[in-house]
Amino acid sequence: MSPLAEYAISALLVFGGAFTLIGAIGLARLPDFYTRLHGPTKATTVGVGAIMLSSVIYFSAIGEGVGISEVLITVFLLMTAPVSANMLAKAAMHIGVKTVEDTEGKPWEQ
Repeated sequence: MSPLAEYAISALLVFGGAFTLIGAIGLARLPDFYTRLHGPTKATTVGVGAIMLSSVIYFSAIGEGVGISEVLITVFLLMTAPVSANMLAKAAMHIGVKTVEDTEGKPWEQ
């Protein structure tokens, strides 16, 4: 395996792990449902996407070729995470989940 591939894999793993950690901390620390929803959705799309991309690079570099399952996991992840977050937010708005007092922008309350 070339050193360039090793550096790229390492950088993507560190980046993906850091983004996933930040998303988990955001889930635990943010004050209400709407802000908590933001952290994990970004963590899954960017963090897990970077980790899957590092897996694609690794298996391509060792000579096994691009795995179709890894590419499909990444594509489905990037397609479903934002849609599910949007559905959760709309459902929370519909049933009237409250926000913290200093939250700006409440378009559903008029």
